[in-house]
Amino acid sequence: MKDVMGIINLVEPTELLKDLTKHRTLGAVPIGGRYRLIDFALSNLVNAGIRNVGIFVQDQYRALMDHVGTGMEWDLARQRDGLFILPPDSRGENGNHQGDIDILYRHYDYLERSREKTVIMAGTSIICNMDYKRVVAHHQEIDADVTIVYKPDTQSTVRCTVLDVDDKSRVTSIRVNPLHAKTHNISMKMYILKKELLMELLDQCISRGETDFVKDALIKNIDRLKIVGYPFDGYIMNITSLSSYYHASMELLDPSVWQELFFHAGPIHTKVKNESPVHYGHHAKVTNSLIANGCIIEGTVENSILFRGVHVQKGVHVKNSILMQKSDIGKNATLEYVILDKDVIITKGKNLQGDPDYPMVVGKKTVL
Repeated sequence: MKDVMGIINLVEPTELLKDLTKHRTLGAVPIGGRYRLIDFALSNLVNAGIRNVGIFVQDQYRALMDHVGTGMEWDLARQRDGLFILPPDSRGENGNHQGDIDILYRHYDYLERSREKTVIMAGTSIICNMDYKRVVAHHQEIDADVTIVYKPDTQSTVRCTVLDVDDKSRVTSIRVNPLHAKTHNISMKMYILKKELLMELLDQCISRGETDFVKDALIKNIDRLKIVGYPFDGYIMNITSLSSYYHASMELLDPSVWQELFFHAGPIHTKVKNESPVHYGHHAKVTNSLIANGCIIEGTVENSILFRGVHVQKGVHVKNSILMQKSDIGKNATLEYVILDKDVIITKGKNLQGDPDYPMVVGKKTVL
């Protein structure tokens, strides 16, 4: 895979995740006690032997830069190639970035100077443990122009790009966020194509004032290009809303899901933080939960995920909740179906109650 480079496209919709993306891009959203969504995209690429990865960001990327750093945890801190964070350098007339085509094109020189001939482009809203070596081998074997990785027979196609694929794996139709989907093959937003073709498509779209890679570069060229689908039969999480984020996180409490998602085709790497082990008090009671290092548990925790450094004080009952880094839950408080962002303080005796489909979210550094 020395001839393959990776692009992580962070131009993704975030409005439905509300407070979780108020101060961070989607790729920097925490998950699983100590990971971020971008860890899956990065780890899948480096596990396949890719050593040149560009992260194309849109906005709110300070937390992302702090997390990935030099790329050392992913073996991307290199003198040649390595990890590149590529922010936008201008905005459109309305003050907003114009789309992923615009941001990709503004770093055209990065593509031009890269030595690799094939590109894997992926987002971070769909997470999985992917073996890219098999996908690239299939792409080259059938001599496709573009290969789109998709998940067949999914139950929900809400806020998804849906593919029609014929019996020869040819993609015959691409529909973005259809209200009524005839097929249930959702695009996993992973594309394999030659770098030369990507640069040609970018130049073509920019010259026509077009801004969206899927709608303008792929759909408008579907009859001209050989676009094929590659079915993925593994486990995926599709993070499109606050509800989907909550339910995906809760599924991690199933050991079989955790095992497949974090170890199936290779380990998922993340930023290392050295902290003390979890301290359990004399009256602590923990069942079916993920507890990261640095936590202090003095109360009861059920079916929940606690990130690093969370303090659950005496008499507290936490159930079906997600508590992010350094949250502090005061004595005798009760939390159920709640998501706390980082550095939240819940004072003594508070009772917070959400719903499985509409979990209550408390924003970063809030004191209640």
